[in-house]
Parts: sequence; structure tokens; C-alpha cells
Amino acid sequence: MCGRFAITLPSDAMVRLFEAVPANDLPDVPNFNVCPTNPVHVVRLSGGQRRLDALRWGFLPHWYKTPGGGPLLINARAETLAEKPAFRDACRSRRALIVASGFYEWTRTETGARLPWYITRRDGAPLAFGAVWQNWGADSLGTCAIVTTAANKHMAQIHHRMPLILPPEDWPMWLGEAGKGAARLMRPGPEDALEFHRVGVAVNSNRAAGPDLIAPLAAESEGGSSP
Repeated sequence: MCGRFAITLPSDAMVRLFEAVPANDLPDVPNFNVCPTNPVHVVRLSGGQRRLDALRWGFLPHWYKTPGGGPLLINARAETLAEKPAFRDACRSRRALIVASGFYEWTRTETGARLPWYITRRDGAPLAFGAVWQNWGADSLGTCAIVTTAANKHMAQIHHRMPLILPPEDWPMWLGEAGKGAARLMRPGPEDALEFHRVGVAVNSNRAAGPDLIAPLAAESEGGSSP
């Protein structure tokens, strides 16, 4: 799964990277602790043009009476995306990309302590998570969820799931610009694409902020840095 991430890329750089028209209400960057229900940077098609919009992270199916009217849907499993009532329509026609610099995952010690890791692309490039979106309610609140796949062997050292990470050549297909075939993109990323390091437990709090959250933890701190 993916339950927390960071975004440090300036909004104007996202606009250039994705060749998108920006909305006027984009979230502030940098944000080293993006949490569920926060607004996030999302690239999606509108009128045949890419837009960079701010959507609530937490997909709201149309039958929810209130934002808290059911489970918080921050992730959508690739294996069942086309079948689940909450996501199947969005899977066909409302796919998007969520922009991130890196994401967090946790392992547990024998005593149950949660140890956070920060995961980035090995080449330092931004991440584009495959996502689905939905407008909800009378005010058409834009909401989204990150699509996840089984972890590749490298990421499985930390967790059995990982976000769907799409390279630039797959963006047109995922967004619906290049015809059909997006289903074949829903697979784990290459083994050598990502790297990870331990970070401090401050990020365990959704109130934590600042660049120290992604700083590598010294090997001798908090029991070392091996998965």
C-alpha cells in the first residue's frame, strides 16, 4: 500500500514535466508528509488537455452520503480495480497520475514497533503514481486513490504492496491519450528502479513536517537500517 508520501518538486516544474495546465489552487510545496485526505497534485485529462489539479487523497464513491460515509479509500488494488464497484468506472475513464518525490513504508520489529523507510527513484527523478479519480457530491469535490500492485522482489523486503509507478513513456496510455491498453501497465516496476533508506520515527505522526523527515537514519540509531 501507500499511506504517506513527500512532494518537493515545485509546481511550475510539474507543469513543465507533464506539459499540463495548472489549476489556481495547487497545494503548497514542499510537503514532506502528505497524508490521507490532504489535497495532492494530480495530472488528469480535461477536454483532451492535461491539467495539473488539486484533488483530495481519499476516493469517495458516489453512494457515500458524507466524506466519512465509508472506508477511507486511499489505495486501489490493481488486481481488482476493474471489478470493484467503487473503482470500475474510474478505471475505464478517469485515470490520473499523482506526483510524488518519494513515499514512506513501514516494517515492524519483533516487539511491534513501526520503523519507517523512505523510498525514491534511484535516479532521483519524480515519481508518477497511477491513480483513479472521482468527483463527489453536489459541489463535485475531486477525490483520488493510488493504484497499487504486488511488490517486486526488491520492495518486498519492506512491504508486500507498492504503488503503481509509471515511467514517462506510459503516461499517455494511462491517461487515455494513446488509446486502450492501460490494463497491461498495472504491474510491479523494475527491480532496480527504486532505492530506500531508514528514516526517523518522527514521520509516524501525521503532524510531523520538514525535510528532516526524509533524512537517512544513522546505522547505529534506533537499531540499525536493515529491512
